[in-house]
Amino acid sequence: MKNNREASQIEATNSVHTRDVQNTLLCTKKVMLLFPPDWFPSEPYLSLPTLAAVLRSAGHIVVQKDVNLEMYDWFFSNNCLQHVLEKVHQQLERLKKKAAMFGLDDEDIALQNALNKCTNARITELSQNAEAAKKIITSQDFFDVKKLERAINTFQEVTFTISLAYAPARICMPPMETTLPYSTFISAELLKAIKDTQVNVYRDVYHHILHPSIKEENPDIIGISIVLKQQLISSLTFCALIKEHFPHIHITIGGNTVTRLRDMLPQKPDLFALFDSAIIFEGETALLKLVETLGTAQKPSTIPNLIYKDASGLHTSPLITAEDITKLPTPDFDGLPLEKYFVPKLILPYVATRGCYWGRCKFCDHGEGYTAGYRAKKITQIIDDIRYLQNKYHTHHFHFPDESYPPALFKKLSHELIKNNIHIAWMTHLRFENSLIDEEIWKTAADSGCKYLHLGFESGSERVLQLMDKSTTTNIISKMLKMSSDAGIWNHVMGFFGFPGETYEDAQQTIQFLEKNKEYVHSIGFGTFDLCKYAPVTMDNDRFGITYYKNPEWDLALNYYYTVNNGLGIEDSEKLLEEFEKNHCEDWDLRIFIREYVFLYVAHYGTNRIRSLHHHSHNVNA
Repeated sequence: MKNNREASQIEATNSVHTRDVQNTLLCTKKVMLLFPPDWFPSEPYLSLPTLAAVLRSAGHIVVQKDVNLEMYDWFFSNNCLQHVLEKVHQQLERLKKKAAMFGLDDEDIALQNALNKCTNARITELSQNAEAAKKIITSQDFFDVKKLERAINTFQEVTFTISLAYAPARICMPPMETTLPYSTFISAELLKAIKDTQVNVYRDVYHHILHPSIKEENPDIIGISIVLKQQLISSLTFCALIKEHFPHIHITIGGNTVTRLRDMLPQKPDLFALFDSAIIFEGETALLKLVETLGTAQKPSTIPNLIYKDASGLHTSPLITAEDITKLPTPDFDGLPLEKYFVPKLILPYVATRGCYWGRCKFCDHGEGYTAGYRAKKITQIIDDIRYLQNKYHTHHFHFPDESYPPALFKKLSHELIKNNIHIAWMTHLRFENSLIDEEIWKTAADSGCKYLHLGFESGSERVLQLMDKSTTTNIISKMLKMSSDAGIWNHVMGFFGFPGETYEDAQQTIQFLEKNKEYVHSIGFGTFDLCKYAPVTMDNDRFGITYYKNPEWDLALNYYYTVNNGLGIEDSEKLLEEFEKNHCEDWDLRIFIREYVFLYVAHYGTNRIRSLHHHSHNVNA
């Protein structure tokens, strides 16, 4: 009897286990995560590996697809350029018909002449050059600046030719300059763009890259991470075509741009018809709950950070959540074609914080993506994660793209990397801080592998720095530039002209400061002030003497046109920037300006004095 009872208990236990496994399998979903164009294909973007890690930890199947990377890999291939050749013939036929009916203007004639040069021989030549260029940027030849420059020039020639086939679209390398003749800040224009078979290159990207993958994988849900507004046309094009060909798949969009559009999306049913839901703010918990809720009776209103639709219309969930980042798993890059990124050495991103520890700069609205403010992982977790990623993916190059790396954590990281014998090269983003004015800090940072810094300089005028609430001084800035440079770390200084209240004299102080400190400034990134929708300066516009304008047709605008009571206006700032770009220190005009490429050069040559990067130098060696 005893043995029979035990056998019955074992049988019952096995039966329960079998049901649990079956239930788990039934609940398991397949999720495809997409990163859309346009972005430079030099390293993975972190949103997909972060989400993948959470979903996989919960037992779901995740397919990561960097469509941006695959698009550029396709662009620079014979397959794509043969497709372009067909499009060239179509363009010429279109112009021929237009000439017969209406005649051609000067722009049409210039296009026609350029298209006529796209012969079979020229396309074959470009195909061979493009494949050779990809080999250069993924091999040791990358570190020969003449070869690298030749490869980048080839990419530009290819994208120029592709642009002719999709004219008047302008497809560029670097990608951030790519434009289609539609405004991303007008929803009606976006709806037109996705249907335009002539200029919308992303329709062909979908058919050649995305459609076959979706057909093969057959996911239950597709999530698209939209980081920048320039990714809206590609993302919404993909949404529309996925809905057309795979109507059963739930499409959700998320990312920083979606968060910033959270007040407008519920008012745009025509736009929302392209997808099923949108995740705002942080996405890990929200996406996991969405995946687990699909196909159940649970109401979408119970999912945090979600905008969704039902029979009664569009709704925003009343629940908001922020992540405890100390409990998030290590980012998971499995499934991404890591060998295809346009670099000879894999660079992996890793974020140790969320939000900005300072969070007071009046021009900045980066904090709009978070609801819980600044948070940081423990240094032990950071070190364990870096070691794990280094060993798993066999890389020694890391990018820490935190909003701004906190000084205390910067110092801890440097010490702990050395203490734990973790030999990596790394770059990050920093503010100018008095607590970093110590030569020993910079020696330790350099010894730990710090090679490249993005520095938020903004202005060389004490008065403007105070207006911005930067809480730093030009004295601190100059000392930190010198100390970090002397330690062998490359400084990339970021700034802009035209902060409300800035005068011409203030701007001249910025230029003079940079000129005075040019020995310690290795590269610059300068622009003009943008009045961002959620920036503190916009919220307090009267105090800053700003009048801004909301064009009702520009319903998706994230920046506003404005005028100022005093100081530099928009046009003044643009003229000043143009003049500055013509006359600044020639050492700042690099032959290779892509951030990751300069970082790899500094890591490879072991110095921030790489003469070969300068236009006026013909020396190939560092």
